[in-house]
Amino acid sequence: MSCQPDELKKKNDELSAQWRAYVESPSFERFVEFAISVSSFADFLNNKGLSGLLQLARALEQQVLVLLNDGSGEAIPQDTLDDLGSRLEKLAERIASFIDGNSRPIVNRRVQQETPVSFDLTPTHRIWFIGNSVEPWRKLITQLGYFGIHAEVYNGQNIPAEAEEPAIVLLDAADMALQEASRHIQALRARFSASKLLAHNLQSDFNDLKAVLGAGCDFCFVSGTPQSAILARIIELCGSTEEDPYRVAVVEDSLTASIAIQRTLKESGIESFAITKPHEVLTGLTRFQPDLILMDMFMPGCTGVEAARVIRQHPEFLSTPIVYLSGDANMPLQIEALRLGGDQFLTKPYNPVILNAVVKSKIERYRALRRSMLQDSLTGLLNHLASKERLAAAISTAAAEQAPLAVAMVDIDHFKNINDSYGHPMGDHVIRSLAWLLKQRLRKTDIVGRYGGEEFLVALPGSNAEQAREVLDRIRRDFSLIRHPFNETWFNTTFSAGVSHFPAIGNGEALIKEADEALYEAKHGGRNRVVMRG
Repeated sequence: MSCQPDELKKKNDELSAQWRAYVESPSFERFVEFAISVSSFADFLNNKGLSGLLQLARALEQQVLVLLNDGSGEAIPQDTLDDLGSRLEKLAERIASFIDGNSRPIVNRRVQQETPVSFDLTPTHRIWFIGNSVEPWRKLITQLGYFGIHAEVYNGQNIPAEAEEPAIVLLDAADMALQEASRHIQALRARFSASKLLAHNLQSDFNDLKAVLGAGCDFCFVSGTPQSAILARIIELCGSTEEDPYRVAVVEDSLTASIAIQRTLKESGIESFAITKPHEVLTGLTRFQPDLILMDMFMPGCTGVEAARVIRQHPEFLSTPIVYLSGDANMPLQIEALRLGGDQFLTKPYNPVILNAVVKSKIERYRALRRSMLQDSLTGLLNHLASKERLAAAISTAAAEQAPLAVAMVDIDHFKNINDSYGHPMGDHVIRSLAWLLKQRLRKTDIVGRYGGEEFLVALPGSNAEQAREVLDRIRRDFSLIRHPFNETWFNTTFSAGVSHFPAIGNGEALIKEADEALYEAKHGGRNRVVMRG
């Protein structure tokens, strides 16, 4: 994930401006706007992976929401105002210090440009191991190196006083009392604004884990956690990508109400699309593809329940969350609305902070559900069906744009021997290793899926067969160098691949079949090679 310093500063300036506006002219409405701004800023930090700053913002958010929950409309006591102002100043100082200490020049490689320098606040793929001994981590450090993650090892006394923030800091709490481990985490959290803090070798006791998480740890590994699980978590954190903005369709016949709702959503960085006529809802949903629908309950010639029933007749919108908005607090009506396709009911006038919280939580669960439906559980790649659907869509785009597209089938060599010799857990590890490598080395626009077993489907839009062969051959060579640890030894393995291309072949099934036949040639030609058809 990346964050430009001017973007971070702009978001913090917006928060400060909302606070000054409230202080200069106190009112409940202005405090609500400030509360929305705090929540929006916290979500921004979360989306950018700035873990330390996020924890400070979340603490501020909780204090603001407690005050908002009072709802008394009375002026906030001066000492409380002073405390809020002090928290905001500390957050701003931490942000300024972070920008100053972690900005680094990167080369912008755009064609036909000089090499202008920009800055990026992304923690590089570096990890610090902090503990009393390096020996327990040698195999893991070696494995991380294969995936472009550089590890540095320190004990509690030789941590560099000034250094660019790593992506991850992992504290080995072996031989540490709980209080000592918590102190280390607190000190690291106070220093690092973006790094993810992990702790290992903790007791599985509930109170121990609660204490370390409360000290600022992001994720805990209990004693006995296999290093393969730690490796998977580290690669997942380093490979995380920033999510697309949330998208909400606002179905509301009142233009005034619709504008107010969209303004509230925009303040939290949520994109929205207004539909004012119920009979146009299907057209609007198809065009906008929202993550959630905000539906007015009473509209001319149609109720929200009737519109929801129509929406639910279409499979593509069957699981899209629907939240009703209405000034009617009639409980039987609300229950009937929920039974007939709705997910939640908010009564007008709504609290903007609650509205945004409901929208975000529903969309988070909706996207998690979609991911579970589309992704392979072992690798996190697209599953068989999703891979073929994405390939079909990519072919349609390539045909419309008259652009090339390459398809490859990739298969791990002698995989049965791996399972027989080292066991199925080790076989799963090898599959995950190839999945991680493919995902890391290919573009975000490329399609990478687990087609079945040890076989993968890869599609490279805009690439011809020769370009695809070159890319996959580099990945093949690197994969063959990976040492997979087993007990006190290690082993290597390889993969073979076959490549076909569009427009020489015009549909998905035929492209897969041709790539599969090329893969067959690679296997029978000695394995550990990439064969291109056409």
